[in-house]
Formats: sequence, structure tokens, C-alpha cells
Amino acid sequence: QVQLVESGGGLVQAGGSLRLSCAASGRTFSTYAMGWFRQAPGKERDLVAAISRSGVGTYYAYSVKGRFTISRDNAKNTVSLQMNSLKPEDTAVYYCAAAEGFLSSLYHSEKADYWGQGTQVTVSS
Repeated sequence: QVQLVESGGGLVQAGGSLRLSCAASGRTFSTYAMGWFRQAPGKERDLVAAISRSGVGTYYAYSVKGRFTISRDNAKNTVSLQMNSLKPEDTAVYYCAAAEGFLSSLYHSEKADYWGQGTQVTVSS
């Protein structure tokens, strides 16, 4: 069993930055690929960024490439999402997710094994 707790959301002006963090419980964190999804009102939950178990492999959605950076610290059981140059369209609830195995498992949200409770990110224009 893995529990995920997100932090770092909030309100920021367009062009600003936020850093989201996700703390995971358990001793098997390094066996999980980790990802950040987001869901805006009335829209589907979409993968924003993902990172492999070792941290070497990463994936970014086209809409955030070059602006967001995902990282993980397996010694501290944490995964982070640095978000720069934020835009109003980045406004959403952001969820941390874990999938046992390969990063590609997170390409489909239904294959995630665990989810955090979500943190709101609001970008004002």
C-alpha cells in the first residue's frame, strides 16, 4: 500500500512559478513510476509529466514541455513538479500518481495504482 500526499498548490499570476511536491509512504517507492496528472472542470484527467523508477526517463505533455520539470528523490520518497511560465490554461487540480513498473503505464490514468488527494493550482491572467 502506498499513500501519496501532495502539497504546493495555490494561486499565482500568469508568468509565475509554483513547485508541487508529493510525499509517498512505504519502502517500495523506487519500484513505482510516478506522474502528475491534472483535471480542469468539465475535462478529463490528463497526464502532465511522468518519471521512471530510476529518474532517468521522463515524459511531458506537449502543452507543458519546456515549462515544467518533473524530478524525484528515491531516498526521500518524493516526486516534484516545478512549474514555470504558468498560464491561465494550467489552472486545474493536480494529482500525483504511482504505477508499479514502467513509465508507460502512466500513459493511461486507469493503470495508475495509487493517487493523491489532489492540490488546486489557479493561474490568474
